[in-house]
Amino acid sequence: MKKNLLAFLLITICMFMLAGCISIGTMKKSKVKLNAIIVKHPLTQDVANMNWLKEAEKNAGVEIEWQEVTSDWEKIKQEMLLSGEIPDLIIGSNAITDAEFAQYPSLFEDLPELIEKHGPNVLQMFQDKPETQMIATQLDGKIYGLPKYQPFGTETATRQFINKQWLDNLGLDVPTTWDELFAVLVAFKENDANGNGDSNDEIPMDFAPLEMGGFHFFHPTVLLGSVGITITNGGGQGYFVEDGVVKNFFVDERAKELITFLHKCWEAGVLTEDIISRDYATYQSVARGNGDIANVGFTWGWEISERFGNTLAPQYISLPSLQVSSSSDKQVSWSYDYYGLTYGSNMVQMSANAKDKDAAMKFINELYDPIVSMQVLFGSIGANISDNGDGTYTVLPPEDLGMDPATWKWTTTWGDYGPMYIPDSLQLTPSADLEAVIDQTKPLKPALDSIDKEKSLYPEIFIKYSPEDYYILTQLNTALMNFSMGAFGKWITEGGIDEEWDQYAQQLESIGITRSIDMMQKYYDEYQVNKIEF
Repeated sequence: MKKNLLAFLLITICMFMLAGCISIGTMKKSKVKLNAIIVKHPLTQDVANMNWLKEAEKNAGVEIEWQEVTSDWEKIKQEMLLSGEIPDLIIGSNAITDAEFAQYPSLFEDLPELIEKHGPNVLQMFQDKPETQMIATQLDGKIYGLPKYQPFGTETATRQFINKQWLDNLGLDVPTTWDELFAVLVAFKENDANGNGDSNDEIPMDFAPLEMGGFHFFHPTVLLGSVGITITNGGGQGYFVEDGVVKNFFVDERAKELITFLHKCWEAGVLTEDIISRDYATYQSVARGNGDIANVGFTWGWEISERFGNTLAPQYISLPSLQVSSSSDKQVSWSYDYYGLTYGSNMVQMSANAKDKDAAMKFINELYDPIVSMQVLFGSIGANISDNGDGTYTVLPPEDLGMDPATWKWTTTWGDYGPMYIPDSLQLTPSADLEAVIDQTKPLKPALDSIDKEKSLYPEIFIKYSPEDYYILTQLNTALMNFSMGAFGKWITEGGIDEEWDQYAQQLESIGITRSIDMMQKYYDEYQVNKIEF
């Protein structure tokens, strides 16, 4: 009996020990559940189909429930911030702004301690590129959002294209001035430029839809370079720097020249009737034409195949910055976007009430692993990127041969909207569109090279404001844009700028445009004194 009892006790102990081992093993294998929002490009597929993302979650020991947003983010965000409840992680290019950190600081986790514990890849980025830490750090030393760095940024996002085949069909020369461009556009409209027998299906000039928040890439504001104004990131909220002095082209007389020219184009019928109101998807699709029949004559975009598709791309060439007229001898400029294309601010942030902050930081750190980061930008290894087996990588052409590389990238991964650190040392051959961009930028190089990088650029991404000034500037700029963008759209389609300009400028003054310029001048001057070299 004693032997039997001893055997029973040993078996029972072993069973308890085995159960304990199974329990511990199960605990070790269980994943931390998090929730997150990704603000992504409208073309981007469901994140569930991204193999690189599944691997990143697995390596971090997390399982993320994703909410994917492609439109109405500003409305969604404001409701979320006002409710005081945000997901564990928010991902997207400047999805939460520094101004919102200043307004809702209690909602977001201050990250330095977590970065020290679980963020070696983030620390490596800060060490290699100290300017990224500057981008991330608020004036009080807190870090709520992390930036990105990608070494494929060009000096500008916007190139201007014209259909050379249309020019040849009509015996026209490539335009070099606004006057010559206008004559070409009228010829495109009045003749069957695309040669399909229908003289009414050509769109002589096209540009991206205007938004109330300000100007962006692929807008006609790049023509301000013809009158000597150097904008950044397509124009933004109108601020620019000239010989170290902050200004705003919304109240600059030279902007009248551009609006007058665009209204002239409108009256001549070389712009579509819905040019102001239509959405971005329409702007993108109409330039793809119908088979080998092009619809658009002159426009702006990122890269020729991305703008027009592979079939129509050979019909187009890129142009230099234009003079206003043949009698003009001004040094022309262009939109300088290098900082905005190479860096990004607030690509990812964590809730102060995240369920497991350590696990959330481990996942963030995964995104900043260089091998993961290149997949954030270009897609999964195997499908989108070739691992050459010798420490080098090559971005593959699209699986669908009818799709251009830029669209393929946006379709398959987060692209430029994702957190990433791709070091300069990573031996990665980028996608064909990035190589093509270099060639298509060459006509713009004289204008870009003429820009004084010290005295003609407002380095917005590197400047941090005090919470009080964030609030004031946000309020002022919202009011200014609501008034100005409406006026610009009206003047393009209805005219009246000469008669209404003085009253318009007075209205902007009463809203506070001089105050906002003065505030930004103060920060610009401080930046010039304290800036770091990189």
